[in-house]
Amino acid sequence: MLKRFWFKFCPLPFSSVSLGCGVTAYDYTDALKLLKDKIFVGREMPDIAEVIEDVDVSILDKNHVIPNMEAPVIRGIWFPKGYR
Repeated sequence: MLKRFWFKFCPLPFSSVSLGCGVTAYDYTDALKLLKDKIFVGREMPDIAEVIEDVDVSILDKNHVIPNMEAPVIRGIWFPKGYR
């Protein structure tokens, strides 16, 4: 069974994950592995400020996140786009 996670990171200089990162995974450990393997390849992952497990995507930023995300029903990174 897959779960949707929304990660917010401690303040970052402008980057593709400044707004946060959406991941669908089997569990929290799997979500972290996807982040490390897909987004933070070859660099250290920033400190996590907040994690929302089973996030309702309708609560996410309606101007930037929702119109620019992949379908969150498939295992992988759904926000930001381009990291499946």
